[in-house]
Amino acid sequence: MRGGIVMNQILLAFSTIIIGVFGCVAYFYFSNLLLDRAYPAKGPNAGRNINRANAIRPWLFLGPAIAILSLYLVYPVVNSVWLSFHDASAEKFVGFDNYIWMIKDAKFQESMLNNLMWLIVVPGASTFFGLIAAQLTDNIRWGNLAKSLIFMPMAISFIGASVIWKFIYDYRGEASAEIGLLNALVEMFGGTPEAWITLDFWNNFFLMIVLIWIQTGFAMVILSAALRGIPEETIEAAILDGASPLEIFLKIKVPQIWGTIAVVWTTITITVLKVFDIVLAMTNGQWGSQVLANLMFDWMFRGADSGRASTIALVIMLLVTPIMVWNIRNARKEMR
Repeated sequence: MRGGIVMNQILLAFSTIIIGVFGCVAYFYFSNLLLDRAYPAKGPNAGRNINRANAIRPWLFLGPAIAILSLYLVYPVVNSVWLSFHDASAEKFVGFDNYIWMIKDAKFQESMLNNLMWLIVVPGASTFFGLIAAQLTDNIRWGNLAKSLIFMPMAISFIGASVIWKFIYDYRGEASAEIGLLNALVEMFGGTPEAWITLDFWNNFFLMIVLIWIQTGFAMVILSAALRGIPEETIEAAILDGASPLEIFLKIKVPQIWGTIAVVWTTITITVLKVFDIVLAMTNGQWGSQVLANLMFDWMFRGADSGRASTIALVIMLLVTPIMVWNIRNARKEMR
């Protein structure tokens, strides 16, 4: 019975992919065919028809994406704003009550403080380790293998990574043998095992390590490409002037890829502001580890209060939007 359900799910997923792919191909083929027939590139008006068709054709490709983005991005934002001014059932208008509650709520204050710590530690550490890894792996014979190993955590979902690290931090108590790697090492050196993810305040840093472990590979790949784009002439000139490898790295290479470093930093920052999976899987926001996204989830699906959940969601959106806009502008400057 179980095998039949799994097989049905596999067939459903496979058929969805097939229908989606061939549906897209059919849409683009027939829409362009209709456009060419509506504005034929023949006859006395051929030039005008070609110009009109060329003006319309990009929208045939952009149209579905714009419609889907409007449905799944614009509508939810508008709906969240509307819900934030209503009660838990979304029936009674309560004005700014949800916003007043949010500002006074101790859990929201805890979440803001924790998110701030995540913003300070994770992007900086991930970018730093990624930059060091990019520099070191570019200068060793087995660098490609090293890059593959460092990048590998990017292929793991946040939940999967959380489960792995939960075993590393595992604590069984005095009556049982420790199976957690960290506590095993602590015992090996004569220390006392701890329930690491229950330590108030410090557990936040243990959770941050998981995201740093994942994002270091991303930072390394982007920064490695940037380092390879530095003109060899500048490095050779620095060597001839007697600069040491450290001076070349800090004074020649880093300044030339500063724009890429900023893009990597802000991209990871956006991920941090939306962090949810790691906290949910490892602590569920307990022991002082709550973050905004997890708090929103709690109010929406456990507290059944769409008004308060939407208010928190808008705060996350307002925090992410300026960074995202700056990131896009900076990326465009890099492409020029």
